[in-house]
Amino acid sequence: MKLNTSKITISNLWDVIQEHEGKSFLTKKGLPFTYVIKGGELFTDRRERSITRSTFEKAYAKLIKDQEGENAPRVIIGPKTLNVYGAPYVWAVFTGIGLIDEPQYIQQEMEL
Repeated sequence: MKLNTSKITISNLWDVIQEHEGKSFLTKKGLPFTYVIKGGELFTDRRERSITRSTFEKAYAKLIKDQEGENAPRVIIGPKTLNVYGAPYVWAVFTGIGLIDEPQYIQQEMEL
């Protein structure tokens, strides 16, 4: 896993996520979903509860800390290592927007 932080930073993360609203994503297990943004919350079409902007920022900060902080680099192999609510969806969004470069991950464009 490699992080692409040159274009996606903590300050523009939510803007990038908003730009991909309505796009189809796949979880690591291959489950398709799309999302809509309402204020500071992301709602997927697979769950009733939202994932907040702060959750995405917390997960981003964890990725940076685990890759560049003390005792780095730590191995991050999937959503569970993010340790945040909605981790499979956070991971899929991060991968789909290009923040996480995961060689075995194949993001498919799906017809809506």
